[in-house]
Amino acid sequence: MDTAPPRGSGELTFRDGVEGDVPALVELIQSAYRGERSRAGWTTEADLIGGGRVDAAGVRKVIEGSDSRLIVTERAGELVACCQLERREKEAYFGMFAVSPLLQAGGIGRRVLARAEHLARTEWGVREMQMTVLAPRHELIAWYERRGYRRTGLLSPFPYGEETVGVPFRDDLVFELLVKDLAPAG
Repeated sequence: MDTAPPRGSGELTFRDGVEGDVPALVELIQSAYRGERSRAGWTTEADLIGGGRVDAAGVRKVIEGSDSRLIVTERAGELVACCQLERREKEAYFGMFAVSPLLQAGGIGRRVLARAEHLARTEWGVREMQMTVLAPRHELIAWYERRGYRRTGLLSPFPYGEETVGVPFRDDLVFELLVKDLAPAG
């Protein structure tokens, strides 16, 4: 994942993830958020949480789920981004969002998010997208707010003690729920 195509080289393609993608997806998600490689981008959580962010079983669960999908984004045949969509009752959940650290801040994330919103609205008919973001990630929350998400003030606890989410460096971590109306304008 450290060798990435130059910014802007080639069109992005989107497809659903498959079993054969699992190792590369785990590596991509890890590299976008944790460890030293994540510091090449701006989405790093390396100062908040160490260890793994997701494991193969977690990625596989999304790929195989009847009400979920893992969208893979490629450029010139290389995996550059991904995201999870999960259909809930009248809304969709957006998660497992990762862009290669060397390609962050180049517009890929905006396009992946827009694609996920479009799919949730047109294929599932949902009216709202939801996500949870670590509350201390002010710059990330601001990025989502610029894309129409609003803070709800609804907080949920960080799953301390669960090995699959990493080792927190702070004892005050919580997630905040962000939402966006996906209903067509007019």
